[in-house]
This record gives sequence, structure tokens and C-alpha cells, in this order.
Amino acid sequence: MTSLEGRIAIVTGASSGIGHAIARALAAEGARVILAARSADRLDALAAEIGAAGGTGLALPTDVTDEGQVEALFARCAEAFGPPDLVVCNAGIADHTPTADLTLARWSEVIDINLTSAFLCGRAALRAMIETGRGGRIVNVGSISAKVPRPHTAAYAASKFGLAGLTHSLALDGREHGIAVSTFHPGSTESNLVPGITDRPRPGSMKAEDVARLVVLMATLPADVNLYEATILPVSMPFLGRG
Repeated sequence: MTSLEGRIAIVTGASSGIGHAIARALAAEGARVILAARSADRLDALAAEIGAAGGTGLALPTDVTDEGQVEALFARCAEAFGPPDLVVCNAGIADHTPTADLTLARWSEVIDINLTSAFLCGRAALRAMIETGRGGRIVNVGSISAKVPRPHTAAYAASKFGLAGLTHSLALDGREHGIAVSTFHPGSTESNLVPGITDRPRPGSMKAEDVARLVVLMATLPADVNLYEATILPVSMPFLGRG
């Protein structure tokens, strides 16, 4: 595996949970990390934490569902450090609304945050990486719900199935430019995805730091190697034969 020393990374949804852990892990490996999310105070605290540990993190509050703000995010990255070598599309929300009660507004909100944001960031990443001519990586954070959905999750499941399709398309579009695009599907993880449930320790759940190790593995592979898709979950989680 190669080092991330001096590499430039953007992590969306970096203010908490899996994104927070990914940003810390990449910075610990030497990457200069752009921290993107809507919570400015949390991003500032994370940037300070990374700096205190000897790393480099820059907080750039961003609504990644907004095209203009995404373009500004990538422009600010280029100004501060240069074009990104790695973009991790992690921003997302969960939803457990029974389909009969699911409003169009809520459907659109989930699709925008979980899928449209990844399109906007993936497109911006492709443009930046193609222009540099030195390749790069895009990692989309999926979910095991893109493999085996739960009941009452139509919007969430559709967004994650869509993200898998988007990953396929980006991988094809990036191939001729040496850009590796991949996805991984985490199972039950301690995070802020479902406040009051996933943000507290519980049996059969992973630490966000364990998930972040997989992203470091993906990011440190040789440039001509892509870990295209992975599933990571607790050994005890009933993924196969899941009810």
C-alpha cells in the first residue's frame, strides 16, 4: 500500500459518525482533508482536533445538495491545497417512514441528500481529476440496504440502490482517465444516522473507526488497483437470511 502523505481529500458528511471517523483516519495517514458538512461548529471542532494531532484539516461548511455550494467547495479546495486526489461521498440521512405515509417532500429530501449530493460531488470530482490528468479516487458510502432493504425504507433503499448505479456509471466514465470509483456497504455502525438509536453503543454494531479503516485501505492501494465494492458488517449481524 502507498502512503497518503500530501494527498488531498474531500470528505462530505464529515461532521459526525462515519464521515468524522474517515476524515480523522485519512488525516492521520498524512492526507490534507477538506471537511464538508452543514454543521460549521462541528467541522471547526474536528479541524482543531486534526490539527492538534499533527494533521491538516480545513472546515468548509457546505450543503452538498446545492450545486453552487458544491462547485464552491471544489474551488476552495483547489485554492487551499490543489485539486482533490480523493473524494469520499458520505453525506446521508436515514428514513423509516411507511411507504403509504411517505410524502413526496420527504422522498425528495432523502434522494437529494443521499443520491443527488453524490452525483454533484462525483461530477465535480471527475471534472477536477480529468483536468489534472493524474487520476484519483471517488468512494461512495452505500449501505447494506442496497443489498437487503428493511421494511418501511422505500426512500432510503431507493437512494442507496441508486448510489450503487451511480458508482457503476462513474467507474465506467472514469476508467479511461485512470480514476478509480468504488463503493462500500456498511452494516450496523455507531453513528448519528438515527439519533437515539445508532448514536449509542449496542450489541452487534461496529465502531465508525473500524469502517474508516476500510476507506484508508481503498485510498492507499496502488493507483492502478481499485477495490470496487465491499460489504463491512459485524460478524453477528443477520445480513444473510436477514429478517
